[in-house]
Amino acid sequence: MNTAVTPPARPAVPAPFFDGWLASARASAQQPPAQPRQALVVAGQVVGSVADGFLRKIGLQRLMDKRYKLLNQEHSGALAWHLDVPEGATTDALNTLAAALRDAGLCGPWRDEQLTVCNLQGEAVGTVERGAVRVLGIATRAVHLVGLAPDGRMWVQKRSMDKPNNPGLWDTLMGGMVSAADTLPQALARETWEEAGLQVDALHALHQGGHVDFSRQSREGGGAGYMLERIDWFSAQVPDGMEPCNQDGEVERFELLPIPVVREQVAQGRFTLEAGLVIAGFLGV
Repeated sequence: MNTAVTPPARPAVPAPFFDGWLASARASAQQPPAQPRQALVVAGQVVGSVADGFLRKIGLQRLMDKRYKLLNQEHSGALAWHLDVPEGATTDALNTLAAALRDAGLCGPWRDEQLTVCNLQGEAVGTVERGAVRVLGIATRAVHLVGLAPDGRMWVQKRSMDKPNNPGLWDTLMGGMVSAADTLPQALARETWEEAGLQVDALHALHQGGHVDFSRQSREGGGAGYMLERIDWFSAQVPDGMEPCNQDGEVERFELLPIPVVREQVAQGRFTLEAGLVIAGFLGV
């Protein structure tokens, strides 16, 4: 991976109307749950949270078939949901719970993709289907790439209308989840190829710029989900003669826009909230 330490030059400070959007966006990215939540404890480890009463809506047969117990009982002085499983069965138990949520129509879009599940100390304890992470309040990681042309314009993508989240909105050159199979550099490389058809080693001045944290309500599970996510973002220059080309069908098109136009469209709400805050981070505001 090309890891030159000098980042691309940043544009001037954005206009005041962008600052107004930014304050509102940052507030939207950091919101407490809209309803009370109880900790989700699996094999004695807190790994997420669920809205009060949410898990009472699912059928338990899948869990019972594997002799997993789902109990609502005390943990650290408060009621919590306990998935009581044998040692080493955390991943299977979480995925069995995810399947029960899908059966009840209470899961997000099913992706057949596993994401890492961590305890409160940030230690990986298992994996779970991506479609279940929001309703189970499980923290996730994502990666974005801000891509610039040599003349300073920014490459952006228009999300496909078939995307389950934010269809048709604009996004950074690349944005995607870090799967359980990936390290952060591997996720950057894989998603950059899948979304933009670019090899990260062919980009210039690749630079890890920072991160954006989200904690906010999610519409998944009928509004019972909660999003906890860290987005690590990178910036790089796409050399002359090299253009992004989507490989996975999730991007409608790419455009090359001057930075002032990007700022204006972000402030107008034409970009996803995640992309807008990543771009704000790149701009240094």
